Amino acid sequence: MAPTIELADYLFTRIRQLGIQTVHGLPGDYNLQLLDHVVPSGLEWSGNCNELNAGYVADGYARVKGVSALVTTFGVGELSAVNAIAGSYAE
Repeated sequence: MAPTIELADYLFTRIRQLGIQTVHGLPGDYNLQLLDHVVPSGLEWSGNCNELNAGYVADGYARVKGVSALVTTFGVGELSAVNAIAGSYAE
């Protein structure tokens, strides 16, 4: 049987390999199990009060570091996160 790795561990390992040290976002019902893997993967978690703020923080981080990671929960808040991401592409 081939060795297996959980999807969250793989994603966060690859994110760390990109040079990202902090994952930004908003915890919620649909991503809590995913977020349990952030710190054990060697990353820091930067929680935010809403999706728009998380998007702005991720944008600022990417402007300094070149790339960033944003994790939000499922729902209408993603439309706010998309506004911040679209704004970062517009500049």
